[in-house]
Amino acid sequence: MLKINLLPIRQLQKHARARNEFFGFVTIFILFLSILGAVAMVQSSKASAIQTETARLTQEKKTYDKILNEIKKLEADKKEVENKISIIKKLKKESSLTVHVLDEVARKLDSSRMWLTSLDQQGGSLTLTGKALDNKTIAEFMNALDASSFISNVNLSDSSLSKVAGQDLKAFSLQCAVGTTTEEADTTNKTKQ
Repeated sequence: MLKINLLPIRQLQKHARARNEFFGFVTIFILFLSILGAVAMVQSSKASAIQTETARLTQEKKTYDKILNEIKKLEADKKEVENKISIIKKLKKESSLTVHVLDEVARKLDSSRMWLTSLDQQGGSLTLTGKALDNKTIAEFMNALDASSFISNVNLSDSSLSKVAGQDLKAFSLQCAVGTTTEEADTTNKTKQ
């Protein structure tokens, strides 16, 4: 006897495979969505933590801004005080230099043979004008000034004949550089101590 199976086994097997594939695909899709959801939650919590930390750091920075402003103000005050101190030192040095220059000029001047009509010191430059009996007196005065430790580069810028009280005298003008040598500055500092 022959048995005929009227049930469509191949079709049922195809449907069963299709159903299994569909459920497999749905399961994988749900698993994929679950993983994406978990990653999104982790990233969201990290972003929230970063925002909280940023807000905390911003508040902390605001507290340090006051201190930074005070530091900047103190640095500006310090710079201003340093500028004032340097100006005072410069003035002190220049006033000391002027006293030494005047002393040197007075000691080197032969008052019986010459006299000065003007003396002008501007920074590191000194201009002397005066009258002398002859050129030799002017030359000796220039050599004496050039040997000084405070006056250097003595140059005759003008020399002319001048009549004073019926006598022929030599009018002169000298240009000099003024400043201290390091030896002289050391000696001056040692004598002050």
